[in-house]
Amino acid sequence: MTFSHLDERGQPNMVDVGEKQVSLRMAVARSIVSLPVEVLEQLTNGDIQTKKGSVFQTAVIAGIMAAKKTGDLIPLCHPLGLDNCSINIHLNGHHEVVIDCTATITAKTGVEMEALVGASIAALTIYDMCKALSHDIVIKETKLMEKTGGKRDFKRA
Repeated sequence: MTFSHLDERGQPNMVDVGEKQVSLRMAVARSIVSLPVEVLEQLTNGDIQTKKGSVFQTAVIAGIMAAKKTGDLIPLCHPLGLDNCSINIHLNGHHEVVIDCTATITAKTGVEMEALVGASIAALTIYDMCKALSHDIVIKETKLMEKTGGKRDFKRA
């Protein structure tokens, strides 16, 4: 197995997608944020209101904006014009916020990084907006949940 972002001399390079087939590609990434009780106590009508505004609504916008800028943030990612990007935020039963970012494109390369960046930045936005309430907020994980299109599909159970 070889790394796709290294050339024959072991130097970093952008993957040449010129010969790849255009196809519909989709990726879903998830970030989980653990919130302490003092933050969760501020939850009303499915969101947290702070002096900075609505936490989850702001996180959705930040995540979408970040996904669109992934090519500017990750050095060897192709700049992509996404067909769609959505962020879904909900609470699970463990004092955790679950953030799912879904990105889609019809292109020669996938959108896993866009989905991962979108979910990550949404999680960081929640941290930023709630840190005045507590510093015990923990961004637990960010992972790829699913991808379709390209060489092989992937779905985490």
